[in-house]
Parts: sequence; structure tokens; C-alpha cells
Amino acid sequence: MNNKENIRNVAIIAHVDHGKTTLVDALLKQSNTFRDNQAEMSQTLIMDSGDQEHERGITITAKQTSVYYHDHKINIIDTPGHADFSGEVERTLNMADGVLLVVDAQEGPMPQTKFVLKKALDLKLKPVVIINKIDKPAARIEEVKDEISDLFLELATEESQLNYPIYYAIARDGRAGKTENLDNDLHVIFESIINDIPSPKVDEAADKGLQLLVASLASDSYLGKYAIGKIFRGNIKHGQSVKIVKTHFTNGGPEITTENGKVDKIFVYRGLGKEEVNEAFAGDIVAVTGIPSANIGDTIAAFDNPEALPTIELEPPTLSIYIGPNTSPLKGQEGEFTTSRQISDRLHKELETNIALKITQDGLGYKVSGRGELHLSVLIETMRREGYELEAGRPEVVYKEIDGKKCEPFEDLTIEVTPEYVGAVSQELGIRKADLVAQEITSGGAVRFTYEISTAALIGLRNSLMTDTKGTVIMSSIPKGYRPVEGKYKPERNGVLISFETGTSTAYALDMVQARGILFIPPQVPVYQGMIVGLSNKKEDIDINVCREKQLTNMRTHASDGAIQLTPYTNLSLEQCLDFLLDDELLEVTPKSLRLRKRQLDPIKRKREARS
Repeated sequence: MNNKENIRNVAIIAHVDHGKTTLVDALLKQSNTFRDNQAEMSQTLIMDSGDQEHERGITITAKQTSVYYHDHKINIIDTPGHADFSGEVERTLNMADGVLLVVDAQEGPMPQTKFVLKKALDLKLKPVVIINKIDKPAARIEEVKDEISDLFLELATEESQLNYPIYYAIARDGRAGKTENLDNDLHVIFESIINDIPSPKVDEAADKGLQLLVASLASDSYLGKYAIGKIFRGNIKHGQSVKIVKTHFTNGGPEITTENGKVDKIFVYRGLGKEEVNEAFAGDIVAVTGIPSANIGDTIAAFDNPEALPTIELEPPTLSIYIGPNTSPLKGQEGEFTTSRQISDRLHKELETNIALKITQDGLGYKVSGRGELHLSVLIETMRREGYELEAGRPEVVYKEIDGKKCEPFEDLTIEVTPEYVGAVSQELGIRKADLVAQEITSGGAVRFTYEISTAALIGLRNSLMTDTKGTVIMSSIPKGYRPVEGKYKPERNGVLISFETGTSTAYALDMVQARGILFIPPQVPVYQGMIVGLSNKKEDIDINVCREKQLTNMRTHASDGAIQLTPYTNLSLEQCLDFLLDDELLEVTPKSLRLRKRQLDPIKRKREARS
């Protein structure tokens, strides 16, 4: 399709769980993208392709798809809703010319709604508002419209952005309308995309040659690396010689270098797949092969006029974590990739697509910096599933120097709980020195808190509140900016139960140990000296023997003949393990196991180091 007037590039943005991916499902199904007998017609969350996306119920990476409506091609970008993956949102919004802002009819605009809308308005993208889930019993449509209006007033950079159309929908049922009386399909959304979203903004000076900004990467074993992006100027042809323009930032400012390249194949999106074309034109989103050196933020430009497009600007990382080769006595027994070099290669490969990450050498391993705990834990879990064996340290805040002062990141935190847990939430946030900004009762009877809290104090909060509220808390946060460090937040926790011996845990030993705290291991698992096997009831660490066997004698007593009754052990998830860690502890991660341990395994050396 070589007429940009018949192309629309639209991103779908929203807070997590407000229905973005469900809306994309319905748009795909109602645009005759699939045959009636195709499996996709009965699937949900079609765009969430990764295992972790299905398991966690969230979108982690942005996806591209396209549908055809009458004589228009609509390129749709499905973006993550979680603040930790906002790097995905920032880079993919560069390909869009408008956004569908999806807002839950009960919850209204939430922190991430504000974050993604600000990014869209800063890029001058045309917004269309869709109030979704209007069938909820506690839907409060008029109040939500007012809240959206207030949000636009706060964020708009020009007056024209205050004029936005509003539609109503139940994305799950594939229905939408201009009023609350919905039609039986989504044709009003399709019409809005055609009429309200502008055709692609491109440079009309086609004689200056090609300009394509790489916003995403993909790969397969057949064709290798795909460079994905929007053509801003000119056209791209099969077999065309091009220049890859790279911008590097140094202390002296931006430094531009170029490399030669040749386009092999060109693909455009159609539904969930790609179709090969010989030529593509300005305004369309394409995937190009044959240019393995292209990275996100690079410009693929005409060979005889290599001009760079503005690079993609990203928010800086707020948290870092140590990732290095496993150094425990059980190293190399459960993983396929265990060396420092293998971990280094994998992390640097991740940098190609996960551009919000930063990696620096740190001793044997690496300091990996990202947007938040979830951002980092998804990376560790991905590596674990690929067969990597590694160890990770406690997440730490990334400080920044502003006007000669050491500053730390702060975040806007929103928490929603039922009234009986208000005291528990207030107490936990008080301990973490958070500032209460607002407190209100929602239409559903829940209490919604808004806090300002340092990123350091946010570490481990989700797990604490999940425990305190029996898993009912809803919480989310977005970056707020930086403030001077007043006093470093120190997490408080009881001591740990540490294995004194190397061997196999026994039910007999664990039966005696469980009175001293909460166990993290069952019987009959390998343990080693210095491994953490539980949480102590006391403030100090306790070294114990969990490998002790019952002595066999000819004497029989009534007391010893009963069956051992062990309390079920606490099986911590990856995020819970990372939150649990203190500075002198590590997490051993293998494809089969998660083991907490002390950095210094020898108890005598550990006590000597603690005294010094």
C-alpha cells in the first residue's frame, strides 16, 4: 500500500489490566483477519505470546499487528501497562501517529494511565479515549469522564489536545458505541481510527532518500535479525544498499557513525503474521532483514544521503541488581550455562532489545540496572528458563547527582484495599517513611491511598502488603522524579536460620528446627554450609544442623514412636526471594531451584567480618 492516506498507525495505551490486549483481540477478530475456523477465533489474549506473559497475566513486550478495514490498513501496537516496562512504551510510541487510551469504567485513570498519556501527548500523538468495562456493577462513568478531563488539563502541551473523542466499550464482548447503548460490534472504533487518527507524519521530501527509525528488533533461526520500524521518508526496496546511522553519546556530546548495509527481505504486518513485499513506502511499519548490525534507535538511511532521525530518549534506570556466575558448592549441577562469559554474552544480547537496561562490569559478574523489581525479575526468570545458572544480589537504588547533591528516585504509589486492612497499610507505609498525598473511598467501597515514597523503601513492599492483606491489595507506582537523599532506608527483618552442615535435610532435624522459625525447605533436599533454610523468630541469625539423623537404638520410648508432623514449608517465589535479601546475602538461581545463602558461607569468617 503506497498511499499514506490509507494507513493508520495507532498504539493502544492504558494502565495494567484495563483491557488493552482484550481490545486488540476483538479488533483482530472483527476485521476478518482470521478465518471462522481458525484457532485464534476462540483464543483470548492472542497478542501475549510469551510464557511469562500468560502466567503473570500482563504484557511485557510491545507487539505489532495490522488489520484491514475497508480500504485502510491499520497498524496496531499493543503496549505494556506496567511501569517497569515503560521503556517498551517509549520506544514503540515513536512509530504511532495516534493512541487509543483505554480506561477502566470503575477504576478510572490510574498512575500508569498518567505516565503513558504524558508520553503520547509529548510526542504530539492524537488521543482517542475508550471507557472500557462499562458493564461492571460499580462502574462510575460520569466521574471517570471528569477524571479523564482533569488528567488532560494537567498534561496537555497544546490546546488542540483537549479535544478528544470518547467511546464506550465492553472489549471482552467485542462491543462499543458512541453512547452507553453499545452496538453489537466495534465498527465505531474502526471508524474513529480512520477519521480521528491522522495519516502518518512523514517527510514529503522523498527525493532526499530513505529514513527508517529502528524501534524494535526480532529474530528467527531462518532469516536472522529483523529491524522493525516506521518509514519516515522515501521508500525501501528489496536489495537496496543503505547506510546504518548510529548515534553514540559521549561526554563531548552526540557522535554519529555510519555503516554500510544491504536490504535482504522486506515484510509488512498482516494479522499476527508478516508478508513479504518488494517495496514499502513512507508511513508504513516494516520489518527488514539483512542488516544484522542495526540496533534500536539507529536510522536506516539512503546510501547517498545518510541523515539520522532523532534518537529515542528513555527515562534512566532506578534499580540495579548484581548478576554473576553461581559460586555455591552446588554450582554446575542443574544449569547448562554457568560461566561468567556465557552470562555476559546473554546479558549483552538482552541489551539489543531491552533498551531500558544498562549493564556494567562488577567483579566476577555484572551490575544490571533497570526500571524496577519486575523488570529485573522477568529478565532473571527468562534466563533461568533458558538454562542459565547464576547468583543475584539485593536490588539497590540507582542514585543520581543533581546540582552537586546525591539524589534518589521517588515514585507516586497508589494502593487500594478493603477497609479492614487500612491500619495494616498505614503502619507499613509509616515504617517506610512514605508521605500520604490523598485518601479516598472508591465507588466499590474500597479505600484508595496515594503516597509519595522513595524507590528504596518500595523494595519488598508488595510482598509485605500481600501478606498483610491476605492477597487482596491492588498497588501500582510510576516514577516521580529525584530528591536529595535524607537518610538511607534500611529494611528491617528478623534473622535467618542458616545450615551449619553440608548434606541432605532430614525430617527428624527439621522437626526440631521448626520451633525456631519459618522453614523455607522440605526434607530430602541438598543443603550446604551457609545456605539459608528459614526465617528466625529472633532478630539474630542462628546456625543450625538440618541434616541430623535420628540415632537408631534398641531402646523404644512412647514419645519417639510417633510420626513426625512438619508444618508445610514456605516456598518463596523469585520476587519474594529478591525482596527477602539483605546486603550480606545472595540468591542462587538455577533452572530447577532457588536457594538463599549468605555471601560468606563459613560461619567463623562470617562472624569475624560482622565484628570488623
